[in-house]
Amino acid sequence: MTTASQPHPKDRLLRTASRLFYAEGIQAVGIDRLVTEAKVTRATFYRHYPSKDDLVSAYLTATAQDIRAAVAEAREGKPPREAVRAVMAVLGDATLEDGFRGCQFLNAAAEYPDRAHPVRAVIDDQRTWLSGVLRDLSAAMDHPDPDHAARVLVLLHDGAFQAAELDNARNVRETLRRAVDEVFPEGKS
Repeated sequence: MTTASQPHPKDRLLRTASRLFYAEGIQAVGIDRLVTEAKVTRATFYRHYPSKDDLVSAYLTATAQDIRAAVAEAREGKPPREAVRAVMAVLGDATLEDGFRGCQFLNAAAEYPDRAHPVRAVIDDQRTWLSGVLRDLSAAMDHPDPDHAARVLVLLHDGAFQAAELDNARNVRETLRRAVDEVFPEGKS
């Protein structure tokens, strides 16, 4: 039986994997380390996650759920222009978090280059979702080409998440905010 101070083994595995995969890279973290740090047995690992790839997919799915919840909260009750700025601010503010190591999905894509791999399906789903949110907000602002606007915003997101690891994250965040305002200038919505 698990208690509040002792999470379920499946949850411990996912939390441990999330921390280690993001900090060190997916391929760098082996199953032995995961089970040791999560304080579970190999049998428990395989009972909950038939393979490491299943755990990677669960990690990315949990990350996607967190991002989607933050985006929903940021845009709630706001007019479209303010909502798109809030969504991009949430994404940009993530670059300032302690231990920031880029986008979990871009990092995972670099480690799973085969576009047919099941992990890539989770990555693709998140990117499709983000693009859809940004396209819908662009359309709500009567942007003449909402698909293009969404692609530009996703590109800005990707660039910001990579640049923040290489450059001054505060400058990157500010550049991202300014770029969003240039895509949707005041008075054009």
